[in-house]
Amino acid sequence: MTIQDKQNRIIRQFELLGDWQERYKYIIKLGQKLPPLEEEHKTDDNLVRGCQSQVWLKTDLKENRIQFHADSDAAITKGLVALLVNVYSDEAPDEILNEEPVFIKKIGMEKHLSPTRSNGLASMVRQMKIYAMAYKSKMEQHSSEK
Repeated sequence: MTIQDKQNRIIRQFELLGDWQERYKYIIKLGQKLPPLEEEHKTDDNLVRGCQSQVWLKTDLKENRIQFHADSDAAITKGLVALLVNVYSDEAPDEILNEEPVFIKKIGMEKHLSPTRSNGLASMVRQMKIYAMAYKSKMEQHSSEK
């Protein structure tokens, strides 16, 4: 499934939900389903800067695809990062760099988040793109050494 397919699935899921109270409950439920990050990975190095709540983002590269693992100390924020993990995890760095999270606007989320949550969400996306850029660079360096 491509990033666009994943985003379209999220958009369809949100269209089935009624008002924003239902949507927030769904976001919180997504966060509850996110596997917790082990305490040893809740470090300053994995902390996403620019979030009001604490958000940790850890990555692994497997078969040239990035695996994102995340956690937060706030229910809605954890649900938001879960949405991003669902969209970008198990994708190649180039795909992550070339695809913006358009589902955020299409489901109207930016209108329903406080400015601090909006900034935090943007920080999470930015951090995921930074990881993708770093892995892309590392992969290019590795292939040029062969």
